Amino acid sequence: MIPTSYPTQEEMARLTARMLLEIEAVHFNAAEPFTLSSGLPSPTYIDCRKLISFPRIRTTLMDFLTVTVMRNAGFEAFDNIAGGETAGMPFGALVAERMGLPMTYVRKKPKGYGKNARIEGVMTEGQRVLLVEDLTTDGGSKLSFVDAIRETGATCADTAVIFYYDIFPNTEKTLGDHGVTLHHLCTWWDVLAEAKASGSVDDATLSGVEAFLNDPRGWQAART
Repeated sequence: MIPTSYPTQEEMARLTARMLLEIEAVHFNAAEPFTLSSGLPSPTYIDCRKLISFPRIRTTLMDFLTVTVMRNAGFEAFDNIAGGETAGMPFGALVAERMGLPMTYVRKKPKGYGKNARIEGVMTEGQRVLLVEDLTTDGGSKLSFVDAIRETGATCADTAVIFYYDIFPNTEKTLGDHGVTLHHLCTWWDVLAEAKASGSVDDATLSGVEAFLNDPRGWQAART
């Protein structure tokens, strides 16, 4: 069912941050940083995959994501919903169900046998496709998925994520230069504000995290 009423974008951001903190999908550790897939250190890590195991939170956030996309892009803007392998696949399916649209998914690379496809499901020329993912950092990984969609003759001008880092200055420009608009529910700034308001994280940890968020590249360079 397509949700028809929803809070303001600001309230959705606050509630999304609260839910992520509640299920411990957000991790802070400035003393012993995490290693990101890029190999660089970070005092923050977020695991949106945990959301699929919490039905009430999962349902609420997928309602939020659906109405955010429809409000920003249009109520009849899409013909197909594509989830990115692998984290975007369950969220793509849940958004497609709400919007009453076909669901497909995009592989990170051709599967290497059979038709050697990157698109699974039915995607046809001229379809307007929304790419759904769990999160985005600098936007770079989205471009490969978008290109794979466009190779079918479909169009892809929008991507929707639950979480957007919003700490790397060129992310939206990188996507915009590729003809893609980013839609998201919350950012690290929303999570930081909610963590401060709730008192769920000690001040020393939050200070270390805030230093990273304000200058991520400088923070990383000092530790590599």
